[in-house]
Amino acid sequence: MNDKPEPADPEQLARIERALASLPRRTREIFLAHRLDDYSYAKIAEITGLSVGQVEHHMARAIRRLGRYAEGDERTAWQRWRQSHLPRWFR
Repeated sequence: MNDKPEPADPEQLARIERALASLPRRTREIFLAHRLDDYSYAKIAEITGLSVGQVEHHMARAIRRLGRYAEGDERTAWQRWRQSHLPRWFR
């Protein structure tokens, strides 16, 4: 059994770094505290003064954005909305 993790794709790592950098400061801090420092939502809420629900909201936002970036979609929310709602000649 091979216990070594597969080497990460440098291009995908770069996209994830851009995604993390694009997150609002508080969202990024909450995401990193939970995923890297293994803090619970309750502990993060206590530290930041937010409710657990707000911490969950920040985590959901971070995970959504990281997922989009990992798939190669680096458009902002406005760019995605505009592309799907405005007629082609308005773009």
